[in-house]
Amino acid sequence: MKLTPVMQKYILHWGEMGTRWGVNRTVAQIHALLYLAPEPLHAEAIAETLGIARSNVSTSLKELQSWQLVKVVHVMGDRRDHFESMKDQWEMFLVIMEQRKRREIDPTLTLLRECVLDADSDRDTPQEIKDRIGGMLEFIETLTGWYEQMRTEPKGSLVKLMKMGAKVTKLLNLKPGGKKA
Repeated sequence: MKLTPVMQKYILHWGEMGTRWGVNRTVAQIHALLYLAPEPLHAEAIAETLGIARSNVSTSLKELQSWQLVKVVHVMGDRRDHFESMKDQWEMFLVIMEQRKRREIDPTLTLLRECVLDADSDRDTPQEIKDRIGGMLEFIETLTGWYEQMRTEPKGSLVKLMKMGAKVTKLLNLKPGGKKA
């Protein structure tokens, strides 16, 4: 696959952003390449296009598959596995959100719930600290509750909601601080 300067710029930036999001640069670059690719690519083509080791490509593809961002497809007449990324940005966003929730938020909720339970019988931890931990638990539970409701909404509804932005507060007749006007 021949990359234009614009494609190279996109792929390099996506790799840089990946490192800021806690994702390996090569994993992010491969994801960007597959997102831009008009046809599924086999691992050798990915390695050649990006100038990276074939072994690195294999490891990165497994990571992308574990995130459910890339899937294996088969091409008639070619025994090699080919890979493609989902192309719909909203679907990709929701998959990433679900994976991050499962990998990062869910374990945090479990730990916070344990801390709150342990704090009930802990006489050494000051009440102010117990309240902060309880507040963090409530905050994250509120966010995940909102997420659970929103993730089942149709894409069109989510797009409209996002485009409304702060107009939602006017629609709900809320004033600053979240109180009804």
